[in-house]
Amino acid sequence: MKVAIVILNWNGKRLLEQFLPTVLACSNNADIYVADNASTDDSVEFVRLTFPNVRLIQNSENGGYAKGYNDALKHVQADILCLLNSDVEVTPNWLDPIVEAFKKENNLSIVQPKILDFKNKSYFEYAGAAGGFIDKFGYPYCRGRIFDTVEKDEGQYNGDDAIFWASGACLFIKKQVFDELNGFDESFFAHMEEIDLCWRAYNLGYLTKYVSDSRVYHVGGATLQNTNPKKTYLNFRNSLFTLVKNAQGHVFFLVFIRLLLDGLAGIKFLLEFKPKHTISIIKAHFHFYGRLPKLIKQRKLIKKRPKYYHTTSIVWQYYLKGIRQFKCL
Repeated sequence: MKVAIVILNWNGKRLLEQFLPTVLACSNNADIYVADNASTDDSVEFVRLTFPNVRLIQNSENGGYAKGYNDALKHVQADILCLLNSDVEVTPNWLDPIVEAFKKENNLSIVQPKILDFKNKSYFEYAGAAGGFIDKFGYPYCRGRIFDTVEKDEGQYNGDDAIFWASGACLFIKKQVFDELNGFDESFFAHMEEIDLCWRAYNLGYLTKYVSDSRVYHVGGATLQNTNPKKTYLNFRNSLFTLVKNAQGHVFFLVFIRLLLDGLAGIKFLLEFKPKHTISIIKAHFHFYGRLPKLIKQRKLIKKRPKYYHTTSIVWQYYLKGIRQFKCL
């Protein structure tokens, strides 16, 4: 199987300088691309001069993660696409278990490796950990990370297991499936577009898996820190987008419950003296309601599958029952 690794870059010369050499050293037989999102620094020239074996794709604008990859991947031909963040350190032979997994199962469409924290390598990393799931109301969480609680990697999630969504920090997908899904929803711009993509793949009957024998280390927050209100806005807005488009059942009931739960999240931010995050949640909801008619049209075009959620309410489990580990859900 031909593998293409595509790293989306926006003003990330420092990250490319730090992590691209390891990608090159550990990724034999893969084509490596840097897709630039109209950077204003000298990262494109840096790649051109320093890494002549890396193929450059230059997008005409910064369309975020979603449009950036959609535009770039039109120029990439491979059986398997690896969408890799520029702040990820890969490890020797990291591609082999992934390729073997795809070869074993024809229905396998998306794969995520074990994602550990670059800054604390014995712990899972927030964005993906050991594979993602959602609850009935569209709140995402991972094996190894629920809300802000991150587990130490003690082999508890070793093995090849089915998951619901794979992290966009390091996501492998069959090119044929990516094209069939028409890529990412560009209205997301950034954050949670990979969950929407995986959910649409699930609705078409495709399988997403976690492969622990492949291991990478993610810095995280290189573009937007968790403390940034814009990230809060994008996460809450895009989560609602994803829920309405893809969830089976009475969508207006789900949205009503989300309104209540997101309201509680806003109050929590106020009590933590983070009013900008509360305002971000309010803005996310107003933007969502304005887009609701378009989302309903999209919803009608998407086939739904039942049993999309792993637990009914991760908010209830975490905040009221005090459950902090995936295995206890």
